Amino acid sequence: MTLALVDIESGNLRSVENALRAAGAADVTVTADPDIIARAERIVLPGVGAFGACAANLRAVDGLEQALAERVLRGGAPFLGICVGMQLMAETGEEMGTHRGLAWIPGRVARLTPSDPTAKVPHMGWNDVTPLAPHPLLAAGEAYFLHSYAFTGEHILAQTDHAGAVAAAIGRDNLLGVQFHPEKSQRYGLALLEHFLVWRP
Repeated sequence: MTLALVDIESGNLRSVENALRAAGAADVTVTADPDIIARAERIVLPGVGAFGACAANLRAVDGLEQALAERVLRGGAPFLGICVGMQLMAETGEEMGTHRGLAWIPGRVARLTPSDPTAKVPHMGWNDVTPLAPHPLLAAGEAYFLHSYAFTGEHILAQTDHAGAVAAAIGRDNLLGVQFHPEKSQRYGLALLEHFLVWRP
């Protein structure tokens, strides 16, 4: 199984790569090469930092956005977006202006606005993940979050609570995005990655 770990210069590639290998992935290629991504059997898009910067880095590589769409949307390769990688699945992100996402999932990414003013932003630390419906990759448990912006829109698969419901996972068909960091979520995160490596949507 070939797995492409997409490099958009977002800073957390090595920890994600190590977690994937710990979960059983033997053939992980860290790459932004559209030709490699177009042939990958599975694709993981991690991201940390600002939505706009990550989107710009992705689009700075000629042919990368098109290769992702061809392999994932039309080719059906299982896809996992992590943190900002999940957010990029949305139509737009509103961090420091409005930026265009991949538009794979209808929705937007906006700043967290907890109902309790004492709830801190960024939302940082361990929190519950509550699936809204059965999904082969998602279980109830605790995961590690670190984010100031959150997805609102369609196809929310799981929620967490930060003085109000916050999308913890989104997806449809062969797409899954998680707002939390599996690579920092110990056994819970490792189990998700293990299931992703054998997922056949």
